[in-house]
Amino acid sequence: MIKKLIIIVLTFFYSLSGIANSDYVELLKQNNKLIFIRHALAPGNGDPDNFDIFDCSTQRNLNSVGREQSIELGNFFDTNNISIDLVLSSEWCRCKETANLAFKKFETFDALNSFYDPKFYKNKEPQLEKLINFIINLENEGNIVFVTHYVVIAAIFGQAVTSGEILIADQNLNVVGRIKDY
Repeated sequence: MIKKLIIIVLTFFYSLSGIANSDYVELLKQNNKLIFIRHALAPGNGDPDNFDIFDCSTQRNLNSVGREQSIELGNFFDTNNISIDLVLSSEWCRCKETANLAFKKFETFDALNSFYDPKFYKNKEPQLEKLINFIINLENEGNIVFVTHYVVIAAIFGQAVTSGEILIADQNLNVVGRIKDY
């Protein structure tokens, strides 16, 4: 099922080049958007061998640039008066810190967790299925933010994202915009 959904999403791709951030602001003000954000800058790759989901000191975390990036992210939404109904975050500390600095209020959602490292890869299919089912069953008409990881966004949308980048999708998982610089 997941593979079929990913193929369907990929067939709806279209070029987004040449569209200004102001156009995306107007799109976001229309509400009913899924806003996927890769966590802000956390130097390195993967997680240390002693990774513990309950202990941030064992994880790859935001640096000062990543913290500033998170604050700027939140300022972008505030300055442009973009309403957010719900912020969901991966349980990884770098995502929770991004969500907290940008939006203040958030809930964790395990379907947004990373499956990059081999020890978590077994979670990929069940997580993606849980996330897609959540989205399919949404009854909310407002904007929802998902603070997550590169691998989750790439698996759902087939697109690479940089740290702190925003990918905007509609409720059918069609990518309708991207914001790299805010």
